[in-house]
Order: sequence, then C-alpha cells, then structure tokens
Amino acid sequence: MSGLDTLRAAIVQTLNGVPQIGRVHDRERFASDEAALRALYLHTLPGGAQQLRGWWLRRDATEERSLNVGRTLSVDTWTLHGYMAVDDAAASELAFDALIEAVRDTVRADPGFGGACAPSPIKDEKATDGMQVGGTGAVSFCGVQCHGASLQLRTWRYL
Repeated sequence: MSGLDTLRAAIVQTLNGVPQIGRVHDRERFASDEAALRALYLHTLPGGAQQLRGWWLRRDATEERSLNVGRTLSVDTWTLHGYMAVDDAAASELAFDALIEAVRDTVRADPGFGGACAPSPIKDEKATDGMQVGGTGAVSFCGVQCHGASLQLRTWRYL
C-alpha cells in the first residue's frame, strides 16, 4: 500500500469510529441508478429504521515541499462530503450539526490518524489544524432532501 493509500484507510477507519456516523466511503461512489446509489448510503438507526446517512472522502490536492536536503514533505488536502436525510420533526439539522462536531472532535483527538501522518511542521497562510467546516446546507442527494456538509482537512507526510 502506498503512503497515500495507508493514510486514506486510516482516515476512513478513524471516521468509522464516530458513533452513528453512517456509511463512510473511501471515494465518491457511483451506481447505474438512483436506488443502487441510495443503497450505498443507507444506515440502520438504533431503532432499526433506515436513513440516508453517509460520507465520502476525496483527496483534492497535494503540495510537495522540499524542507531541506533529503527531506520532502507532501501536504494533502482532503474533503469529506456528508449527507443525512432531512427529518424536520426529529430536528435532523441539529443532529447533523452534532454529528459534524463529533467528526471534528474525533479528528482532533488523533490528528495523526494512528501514526499514518505527521503533525504540521510548517506554518503558512493555511496554517489550520483539524477538520474545517467548509459549508453546510440543504441538498438533494439520491432524490432525497438532505442536509449536506463539506469538511476539509490537511495532512502531512514525509516522502
């Protein structure tokens, strides 16, 4: 497994530790029809009901930086896209916000993803730590009205 593959797997494993996160995919998923795609994101709630609740991870960018002779740093930018079906009577927007915060808390507790990446050795205009909330809002996903979120994360690997 490459360093990037190892890191991706570690991020997904960490996210799967968030209680009631739903289905977490290591990539954007596609299917031949809407019902098949929906099935990839169905999550069984504690009471046995099913809800569209899932996430997918993408590496959006990589910057390579030479720190000194023989030392190269790879800075990967990731986006985690999340969806949860709207249930206004159950205040699902508040539940989704709480889920986002649980994701952020989990990443903050283990920013190195079990040793798969290093802490940031550099400080620049993008000196952010942890999972950033890039945006949230109502979206249609698989023909279902959902809450949507886009969360960003930067990781550092020595090559």
